[in-house]
Amino acid sequence: MSVDVTLDRPVSASPAAQRRWPVIDAARAAALAAMASYHTVWDLGHLRLTAENYALTPLGRHAAEAIAGSFLLLVGVGLVLMNGRGVRVRPTLLRFARIGGAALLVTLGTWVMFPDAFVFFGVLHCIAVSSLLGLPFLFLPVPVTAVAAAAFLAAPHVVHAPIFDAAALSFLGLGSVVPRTNDYVPLFPWFGLVLAGIVLGRLALPKLARSRLGAWAPRTRLARAATFAGRHSLAIYLIHQPVLLALLTGVVTVIGANPRAGLQAFRADYVTICTRTGGEPALCRIAARCTSEALLREDLFREDGRPFSGTERLRAQGLSQACYATLDAAARAAH
Repeated sequence: MSVDVTLDRPVSASPAAQRRWPVIDAARAAALAAMASYHTVWDLGHLRLTAENYALTPLGRHAAEAIAGSFLLLVGVGLVLMNGRGVRVRPTLLRFARIGGAALLVTLGTWVMFPDAFVFFGVLHCIAVSSLLGLPFLFLPVPVTAVAAAAFLAAPHVVHAPIFDAAALSFLGLGSVVPRTNDYVPLFPWFGLVLAGIVLGRLALPKLARSRLGAWAPRTRLARAATFAGRHSLAIYLIHQPVLLALLTGVVTVIGANPRAGLQAFRADYVTICTRTGGEPALCRIAARCTSEALLREDLFREDGRPFSGTERLRAQGLSQACYATLDAAARAAH
């Protein structure tokens, strides 16, 4: 079933609406590989197999944003491919139901595993909603869609009001506080990348259809595996993280956690408490390092969060006080 809802003129990339493009499937596979790599790093940190969770560092967060952005850009291109001659109602609704159902599974699964940070509007939720919101833009003039994309991308830098902090409005992404969740991909700014993908698809796909890249076909085993993964990206997205967690949980059960896991977080907390109680910031930072190393030497550092016994607590406090006192005395002597 196809309904022509053209508002300006149909998308000109008609060949795109007639067949799958292996090169687009390969691009999806590349995004999947990047996402799986990021999730591996996150899982290693979450299970304390690495000294810290590098996925949560500034570089890790930028990588996560780039990966999510690549998926959403491809969603926009995919909308052009799927609806090049008018909205195909039945396939579109089936696709929405499939992705929306998968998003609900993610919400339920993360609510069970991470109740304090479950995913209520992550990348799949954003893709599902954007797949419907993007349909009218397929047929508006390209400059209009480009302006709308820029507006969505810019809005969070201009609008951040407490009224949007309400749970029912968190999916917009215009609040003053980022909600606690393991995956947050709100409509602002991320729908802007879907619109950018629509612009890219409408401008580039007709040229790609006539190019050697557009005619590329997978001939090697690796290329065929990549295009297969791209065709089944939703299933792989849903399956890969539980598999990774299960495998790495087995690893940590056998070899144990990294003895330095949590060290950076401990030092940050130490500095916060130390400065809050009147300590000099520079001395607090050095004392945090001194104390953490002393706790490691005395086998008192608890990477798994286990509480100290009474005796252990006194020893740990003594080490901390000794570190700060020694550093403070040295600083006074230097003056």
